[in-house]
This record gives sequence, structure tokens and C-alpha cells, in this order.
Amino acid sequence: MTSQEEQLLPQHVAIIMDGNNRFAKKNQMQKGDGHREGKNILDPIVEHCKHVGVKALTVFAFSSENWKRPQYEVDLLMKLLEETIHEQLPRMEKFNISLRFIGDRSKLSSELRDLMQYAEQKTATFDSMTLTIAISYGGMWDMAHAAKTIAQDALAGKLQIDQINVDLFDKYVSLNDLPAVDLLIRTGGDYRLSNFLLWQAAYAELYFTDTLWPEFTIQELDHAFRIFSGRERRFGKTSEQIQQAKIEN
Repeated sequence: MTSQEEQLLPQHVAIIMDGNNRFAKKNQMQKGDGHREGKNILDPIVEHCKHVGVKALTVFAFSSENWKRPQYEVDLLMKLLEETIHEQLPRMEKFNISLRFIGDRSKLSSELRDLMQYAEQKTATFDSMTLTIAISYGGMWDMAHAAKTIAQDALAGKLQIDQINVDLFDKYVSLNDLPAVDLLIRTGGDYRLSNFLLWQAAYAELYFTDTLWPEFTIQELDHAFRIFSGRERRFGKTSEQIQQAKIEN
């Protein structure tokens, strides 16, 4: 990538890692093998994002709705999540990456919750990049949880009703200390957000690909970065205003 493209890199990338089951069917693999293949793809993607200067990477591992899947698949996904955390810890230390988790932890086993908390504490001071894994997460849950917490603080007298606005709400949703999502990638051929980071990705550039997650490569990630760098992000302004701001800067 050229230096100009590096300057236009997204600071926060989010990925909906879709297509594991279809990959397994396509390659006549056993049930669950697609998820195992998908788990292995994450490592080079994380390393590349860190290498090029992305500050935050958030990946959708298990959604609020995924609890509706067959029990054997849910059990497998929980086991793979546990394996992923164990495998990622030494990598986080090697690359100075902070590991975090978002989502409703109440439905998770106490063992998995303890492991997640340990991983977060162990890597809390690492600052080259933040890797966030969304587990039992949904964007609507996130906003409802934020609203509930705001209501509790209002009832406790910690804030006044007229203080509640977009900026305050932003402080209560997940990932509030990270940049807003700049680029949201979805693999697997579907063209929807599936309840992922609805607040945080309000102004994200979207990149959809038919590539199944276990087949997603660094080369395609770079292609997504190039697409991102070529888009004009106006945030409600006109193209003329954006161009004028560039001239003035």
C-alpha cells in the first residue's frame, strides 16, 4: 500500500465474519469444521491490521440471535471462543494488542466469563491496537442496555434529564472510548448489518463481499482499504465543503 493510502486507512475496522457453515458444505467438511477454519483466519487479519496502523478491530463472533442455533453448534462455538482466547493471549502480548469483549455476558458460562475477564486484565495496558470480540452481542441490546443505565443514573440523581443527548448516550454504549467504526466489512454474500454495532457504525463505510470468511485474505482486506480510501466521507456536509476543508488544511 502506498503512503497516501496509509494516511486514509480506517482507524476502526469492524468485521461480520460470515460464511463458515457454507464453506464447510462447499468443501464437504464435517459439521463445525467451517467454524474451526474461520477461527484460523483471524490471526493473519489481526496481524495485518496492526501492521498497517489500524487502531481498533472489532469482530462479530457470536450474536444475540445465535443462541437460537442448534445446541451442538452453540456448544461448539463456545468451545472455539474459549480456545481462541487461550490462543490469542500470547499473541496479544507479542504484538502489544489489547483484547476486549462486548456483549451480554449473563448467558455465558462462569468459566468463559472468568477467562474473558482475565484476558482483558492481562492485556489492558497493551496499546498498539485494540482487538474486540463481540460475544452474545447485538446492537439493539447495546442501545437498550445503555438506555437502562442512563435511566438508573438519572433516578440516582447522577444526571438530569435535560443532559441526555447524543453525546451523552455515546458514552454509555460499548466501545465508547474507541473511535467510531470507519469501515464495516461483511463476508459471505449477505447485504445486511445483522444487528452489529448499530450505533458505533452509524457513519461507517460498508464493504460487502461474496467471499466466505474462511477464504477471506489479506489481499482482499487491502482491497477493502483501497475502496475505503477512495470514498468521500461527508458526514452530512456537501462535497464542496469537504473539498474546501481539504484546501484550507
